[in-house]
Amino acid sequence: MGCDVTLLTGIEFFELLQEQDRLELANVVDAIQLNAGEVLFQAGEPGESLFVVRSGSIELFIKDTAGQKIVLTVAEEGSLFGELSLLDSGPRTATAVALNDTELLVLDRDDLLLLFQKRPDSALSMLAAMSTMTRKADELLRTRVSRNVNEEMEEHSTALQKIADWIAWFSGSMPFLMVNAGWFIVWILLNTTRLGIPQFDPFPFGLLTMIVSLEAIFLSCFVLVSQNRQAEKDRVRADIEYEVNIKAELEVAHLHEKTDRIYESMMARLAKMEKLLTANANPAR
Repeated sequence: MGCDVTLLTGIEFFELLQEQDRLELANVVDAIQLNAGEVLFQAGEPGESLFVVRSGSIELFIKDTAGQKIVLTVAEEGSLFGELSLLDSGPRTATAVALNDTELLVLDRDDLLLLFQKRPDSALSMLAAMSTMTRKADELLRTRVSRNVNEEMEEHSTALQKIADWIAWFSGSMPFLMVNAGWFIVWILLNTTRLGIPQFDPFPFGLLTMIVSLEAIFLSCFVLVSQNRQAEKDRVRADIEYEVNIKAELEVAHLHEKTDRIYESMMARLAKMEKLLTANANPAR
């Protein structure tokens, strides 16, 4: 049907075309209008067209197995989308909804071939758009899966916090107790028995008391730092458990919906079979 050639101006995807090439492309490219909230296509539908946003914006989203809406991207003015189904002739991988009144340019496979013949470097623009969508999908996958609380805390811990955790762990271990006990015994023996060594800290062992007091102060500080880290880890674990519970609840609700649909389908088929059996048992005379 074609569109007005002025609609192709100002769009990066077509801006390097010559005027004559733009006129030829305008003769085969269609323009459509969408109202706010109108669905352009649903995930799973067959797709044979690529869309370029002339004005307005289109939200592309999918729903996971738990029924949660995942927004992949919002196509703004000049953006293109729908290229995957056009290239591999497969079904749409996402649902597209107009966020506001939107004007779109529609290109089918023949239109795209004509564009690539006139401007081969436009293929790079399409590849860049596909790469952007892939990166966003990768980021969504990375952030939406259930997180490991230990890895989460490890990524955000500083060197001092790691040292504090190790000291707090070591101070509660048997090797630490044995080292301290051995150190106290040697210290007391050196300062209470005559071994030919000058007693540098005689009874009541004031120097030892001061060192042990300083050790206790520093250890308590490291333990408190480690406890704060553990409290933060517990908060992250609680958040992750909450997310998992929400996903499980949505998954159960989704399974209930599937079961209800299967039940309705089975009842409809049984009703149809009863009608057929009744009709066969009582043929018209």
